[in-house]
Amino acid sequence: MDSSLPVLLDASCSASDEDSEVKPQGSRYCSSLKDAWWVERPLGNSELSYFLPSRASGVNDMYLHLGFVAPEHVVRRARVRMVWAILRIRHPLLASKVVMQGYDDVKFVFTPPQSPEYALVDADCNLEYRTSTKDELIDSYLNGTRTLSNDRLSYLIVSQGGTSLPSPPITPRSTSPINERESPSYNHDIMICAAHFLGDGMALHQFANDLFGLLGGDKTIAELEAQLKEELSWGADSTRTAVLPNAMEDNFTVGPSKMRTAAEKVDFQLSQRRLVGGHSFRRQTKQPRHTIVPTVSYDPERTKAILKRCKTHGVSVSAAIFAACNIAWAKMCSEKQDLSMMMYSALNLRPYFTVKPANDSYWFLAIGYFNVILPTFIPRSMDLSSVFWHRARVAKEQSTQAVKNRMIVSRSLLMAEERGQRARLWAKEDDERERGTFVPPPPIPAADTALRTPSTALIGLSLLGNLDGIYKHGTFPAIRLHTLTTGSRQRSGGMLLFGYTFAGKLWVSLGYDVNGFDKVMVEQFWENMLQTMDDLL
Repeated sequence: MDSSLPVLLDASCSASDEDSEVKPQGSRYCSSLKDAWWVERPLGNSELSYFLPSRASGVNDMYLHLGFVAPEHVVRRARVRMVWAILRIRHPLLASKVVMQGYDDVKFVFTPPQSPEYALVDADCNLEYRTSTKDELIDSYLNGTRTLSNDRLSYLIVSQGGTSLPSPPITPRSTSPINERESPSYNHDIMICAAHFLGDGMALHQFANDLFGLLGGDKTIAELEAQLKEELSWGADSTRTAVLPNAMEDNFTVGPSKMRTAAEKVDFQLSQRRLVGGHSFRRQTKQPRHTIVPTVSYDPERTKAILKRCKTHGVSVSAAIFAACNIAWAKMCSEKQDLSMMMYSALNLRPYFTVKPANDSYWFLAIGYFNVILPTFIPRSMDLSSVFWHRARVAKEQSTQAVKNRMIVSRSLLMAEERGQRARLWAKEDDERERGTFVPPPPIPAADTALRTPSTALIGLSLLGNLDGIYKHGTFPAIRLHTLTTGSRQRSGGMLLFGYTFAGKLWVSLGYDVNGFDKVMVEQFWENMLQTMDDLL
């Protein structure tokens, strides 16, 4: 069944209990459950590749932490709950569950609340207030018991530090209650948690902007309640129905040509053979996974200087960060300098969609992957600055080629299929190991492995660009955002470097399993990375 077609189960479809078995009716299925109706659809390959590894301990569960200053009334539970309820209705995957019947039978199931009261109860069950610091929130999410589950795909945490800051009162507004016009501002933290198979970084940040737009906007609780009722209008409007966003793979128009399919597979295989990388951090797995996220920010003046310098050399900050990683590793690399260093990153596939979306929600997974491959050695005949900017330009060229390649869609779809197949095999293996029934496959002959070109990636980079282009700070004047940290729960030996600009500052962070790597090696790399940025940017 096409995963883009949600399954509608509605009491109006049938009146007898005998029809409770799901039966096909064109592109939809109906059920006779009398007191509830819901929509469902299968997970696509990309979603499965993130869902299956997450089952045990929440690998790849995303978080977005934002620190901000705002009056107390902005983050009162009643207001936050109302806004959270509105957005969970607008983006139904956030309020869905996952039902797994087999490795090839995994579905999102969304039961629309039938009243504002039900929507508020659901929002409240997935909302928590704490009195924790930013570091405590992040550490608890990354290293503690898993927050999310198959029945809870998203969660919102608010922490009220209660520290009054010496900021002026917000400008009085005629729409604000008299006792809130001159409220003192306090520092608060909010953390948005969502499973990665629900969406990606673009969805996460757009959502945060919308969340703050409603929290910090002019609407009163009564006006927000009216908006919640409007979001629930499918109950009264027979022309509207709740639907789930398409799986990524169903957002492209794919022709039935066998010749085209064969050509695309050959192109994909050839493109994969060109991925040459022979470097990696030394690993160790003696202790349980423990993720840390050292983060550095550059003040606005320094950030402006960095951006200006990058522009002068014809590259983006993202390309410069690729080059900085390359130089940082090359400085400490004394082996295999004849092999290239490979880094991987994600790209947004939304601009390539050719199918009209099922609804207006942006909460869905839509990422592909590309690689940047750079030399490991540093020529002695050139000064380091020239090498750095040359490699930044090469990184820019490779990134541009990946984005503009006319085979980007077919390569992304075939990669999604391959990732989905691998995830199913590994999930089956994990389950068999847990049951004690796993039988190892026969070893690969040494002659076969010897002929393979090494294709190891040193590190993954999540380069989010200018997030101030997403966060419309002027639409929530009661709130001043000042800190942003993002990442995900990692598997043992996980590592990901983040780079972005936010609140006028450039931020760079390295999320990694401190127990999964040679400590001295990673610390040296991070020190080299920051030193390279200080010296050359």
